[in-house]
Amino acid sequence: MSSPLDLTGPEERTERTEAQVPADSAEHLSEHETPSRADPAPTEPPFAADAAEDDGFDDDDDAEDAGPEVSDEIRAATEALKAAEAEDAQAAAEAGDEAEEPEAVILEPEPEPAANEPELQAPTTTRTGEPAEIDPDEMDPDALKVVLRLHQHGHQAYLVGGCVRDLLLGKKPKDFDVATSAHPGEVRAIFRNCRLIGRRFRLAHVYFKGGKIVEVSTFRANPTELEPAAGAAGAEEGQSGEDLLITHDNVFGTAQQDARRRDFTINGLFYDAAEGRVIDYVRGRRDLDERFIRTIGDPEIRMREDPVRILRAVRFAAKLDLDIESRTYAAMEGAVEDLPRCAPARLLEETFRLIRGGVSAPALKLLAALDALKILLPPVDAYLRENGKEGEKTFYAFAQALDKRVSAGEVLDDAILLAALLVPISRAQPPVEESQDEGRASVSRVIEDLLAGFVESARLPRRIAERCRMLLLMQRTLSGERRRKTGAFRRHPLFNEALAVYAMTVEATGEGREVLEAWQAGEVPPPRAGAAGGADAEGTRRKRRRRRRRRSGSGSGSGEGGGSGASSGSDAGEG
Repeated sequence: MSSPLDLTGPEERTERTEAQVPADSAEHLSEHETPSRADPAPTEPPFAADAAEDDGFDDDDDAEDAGPEVSDEIRAATEALKAAEAEDAQAAAEAGDEAEEPEAVILEPEPEPAANEPELQAPTTTRTGEPAEIDPDEMDPDALKVVLRLHQHGHQAYLVGGCVRDLLLGKKPKDFDVATSAHPGEVRAIFRNCRLIGRRFRLAHVYFKGGKIVEVSTFRANPTELEPAAGAAGAEEGQSGEDLLITHDNVFGTAQQDARRRDFTINGLFYDAAEGRVIDYVRGRRDLDERFIRTIGDPEIRMREDPVRILRAVRFAAKLDLDIESRTYAAMEGAVEDLPRCAPARLLEETFRLIRGGVSAPALKLLAALDALKILLPPVDAYLRENGKEGEKTFYAFAQALDKRVSAGEVLDDAILLAALLVPISRAQPPVEESQDEGRASVSRVIEDLLAGFVESARLPRRIAERCRMLLLMQRTLSGERRRKTGAFRRHPLFNEALAVYAMTVEATGEGREVLEAWQAGEVPPPRAGAAGGADAEGTRRKRRRRRRRRSGSGSGSGEGGGSGASSGSDAGEG
């Protein structure tokens, strides 16, 4: 059976266009995250053990087995991974963003101030003498420089979105974004190290030392607000079936319009660093105090405008430990059926944001309650339905093990994150033992289909899909389910990543701890009794082969050589 990931032809890997990111493109920028993480190229980790030290396995001390051989399925998967990485690199090189300017080379955000220029410093008190609502020391100094310099040049400029929300909740923001009345070209004229990005709606990136970027957006308006009369007429005529999905969002506006077009009240807060006060056009302070997530405006309309807001609400609820207001939750339930209308790349990226945040367990539970997993992760939804309470317990144990590592600061790439959540499905579903494409073994069909769909429609880089697939294949070797050439397996570039996934399996299930400890200590765990071909028979065959090889070195007859050839043939079949 051919693997669905074995696609032919160069993959079209273009930068996501603004048209595919309607509605909340600036809301996403409030918590700056790149659309897809670039995975570091796999590097070969150092291992103390080699083939000669793995006594009792197939790594004999002869020239035949000393090379970097592994099982056929892993070797084939490695070749597929190399091809995917080369294809992604070629596609990325061909795709280049023509609208972007060359990288800035000057790292300071402003020229040396003139003698008569005031010092750029945020006040610690308001004009009335009260303390600033947010201590300037808690803010990013470079973001403050951007805000204050825009003020110097006569523009409105505020810290916006997630950074204001997190500071008011006593949390450390991941990044700081700025919204201003200045148009992109005016921002570019003020900061000599500014770079404009975006094809349709231009954004300004101001560069600082160390590669830090402060993103500056111009105030925008919700396009639906520009035709209130038409909207009212439609409502009077009872056009309840009107398509509200926003497909364009390229309209400059005022600060108040920019706040109102955002998704939730807690994300519509602005902070005026020059005045030391929070600007609240949408009653976000009230909802922060009450710990509610509430849409700005009618929740039914806002969710229909952009159903991806369902995932954003789930992420904020899980990340910030907030409750979703009842009308907002009801609107989310009703808008789940509209999720397939959203760009698959946006859905996948928002799903990865849930997993990367260290709160995948509560977030996925909420998505399951909303019946959204059937659209986002169909194999997970099917697994939970088919396996009942026991399946839920197992799956969320894996999610909690993943969250524990992410919360501890461990850096895990997207392939590991996805593989960790798919291990329960892989364990429950029988693998496709051999495909018709070069004899390559596969993981379960539902996982193959999921990864292929992500590559084809959601623009998941092929290398991430292949790495995920390979990590799942390697779990069978780590657990002892399949025989292996242990020295070569340890030298595999993804061995450490695969072992990290296996460690999460041990933590989630409580099984295989001794095997994990043996791998971590550089030792060789014994194969499981059910390993391919039968452990007892394999052990006997290995022992016989070694004795014959030692005698053959002293001039043994041709019969012994024939025995060695038979053993080699059996290894190839067991890969």
